[in-house]
Amino acid sequence: MIDSLAALVGLGAQDPAFWMPLALMGIFFAILVAGVVLDGFDIGVGCLSLVAPAALRPRMLSLLGPWRDANEFWLFLGLGLWAVAFPYGWSQTLGRLYFPLSLLGLGTILRSVCFEWRLRAPAYQQGRWQLGFGVGAILVAFSHGYLLARVAVAYETGPGYTGFAVLMGLCAVAAYSLLGAAWLMMREAGELRARAVGWARRNLRWSAVGAVGLSVVLDFSNAGVFLKWGDGDHWSAVFVVWGGLLLCFVFADMILQRMIAQSYRASAVPYVLVLVIITILLAGLAYSFFPYVVLDEVTLWDAAAPVATLRLTLSATVVAFPVALIFNLWVYWRMLGRSRAPIPPDFHP
Repeated sequence: MIDSLAALVGLGAQDPAFWMPLALMGIFFAILVAGVVLDGFDIGVGCLSLVAPAALRPRMLSLLGPWRDANEFWLFLGLGLWAVAFPYGWSQTLGRLYFPLSLLGLGTILRSVCFEWRLRAPAYQQGRWQLGFGVGAILVAFSHGYLLARVAVAYETGPGYTGFAVLMGLCAVAAYSLLGAAWLMMREAGELRARAVGWARRNLRWSAVGAVGLSVVLDFSNAGVFLKWGDGDHWSAVFVVWGGLLLCFVFADMILQRMIAQSYRASAVPYVLVLVIITILLAGLAYSFFPYVVLDEVTLWDAAAPVATLRLTLSATVVAFPVALIFNLWVYWRMLGRSRAPIPPDFHP
């Protein structure tokens, strides 16, 4: 398969001009998945803070404290790698995405500033910064869905395409809210956990709408993607993807229904199912687009930098990746399991 792909692009399988862009694209996809999964619950909790009772919002935001700096790491790492390794893809991809990228930048800055200033603001002003953090999370989530929809339709313009992008933006807000609610169910007990169950059930259905809508539009708006999935040799992959998604959505809904009526010990199960859903969707999108950066127009080898630049980038990545991996394992290992609020010390002057 590798030899056939190399022959199609006119290169040898051992040629650095062939395998280096492939390796760096694999690293970029890993960073993308890590960013969506690890920063996703942060974004989701921020979205949910806008609808949570005022008494619960400080606790929701305090749960995010240990991971805030690590969560921002993925966005900058991914953009940096894309800019260096695939510079000729900027004009073909990011140059057509000014609106969602502007929303993404604005939301990221708003989240970061409001979260930090809330920690330092007097009590009577903290509610304003909590509101700003939630609005920033909404902008980031919406921009992700809008951006993905624009890429899926190959940047076509028109009222119908714009409406689809807006719908995907709203579904992305629901998907991140679902991930945040599932994480809160795993981390908290009491009223916050009960409310998180309700939030998760409402957002689960809109997340399913987004998954189906994106898949159908991507499939029927591009002949190459339709032929790739419709080929008889790929029916097993189609069955695994759609069967896996259906089972995850059904099981998640069943578990959430049970958690409304009674305590459910395996509170981490919905979170795991949501992670599986996200991973399947991202893997399906990667398979649909490969090997193109712009569908049927620009391949990843067309967008790649010269071999000398790729060699330097890959060398730096090999050195930096283990350090980043160790750092994130050290930071994130406590994100699982039940959290307990700190108990004030018994101090008597």
